[in-house]
Amino acid sequence: MSKLSPQDALVYIMVTTSAADTRMTDAELSSIGNIVTRLPVFRNFDASRLADLAARCYSLLKYEDGLDRILDIAHDALPERLYDTAYALAVEVAAADLHVEQEELLFLQMLRDRWNLDELTVAAIERSARVRFRKLT
Repeated sequence: MSKLSPQDALVYIMVTTSAADTRMTDAELSSIGNIVTRLPVFRNFDASRLADLAARCYSLLKYEDGLDRILDIAHDALPERLYDTAYALAVEVAAADLHVEQEELLFLQMLRDRWNLDELTVAAIERSARVRFRKLT
């Protein structure tokens, strides 16, 4: 497998978050598409590659060590300054369907541990998602 770009690695993180509970919901997939088309970190990213990247990432999850492989690939591709960005995108996708499954929480924990994200940063990212995804009733 060729080395991923940082943008590709961010897509892998989002896809893995969505697939963590073995169900990729429409809300999660829509969230990934929206993120890729609107955030500055994806400027000049060819969104037509999204489906292929998602399929390649998803195929890695079939291996027993698939999550570890994806974490290794993403870690190698991302500069340190994008670790918290990747975590924020993962939280965004996990919250998209207004319910975060245990498997998604476990993957988020794996990301926090892998990148040694500090508790304040994690709390701020998670609080921001809770506020953005709050329902009226």
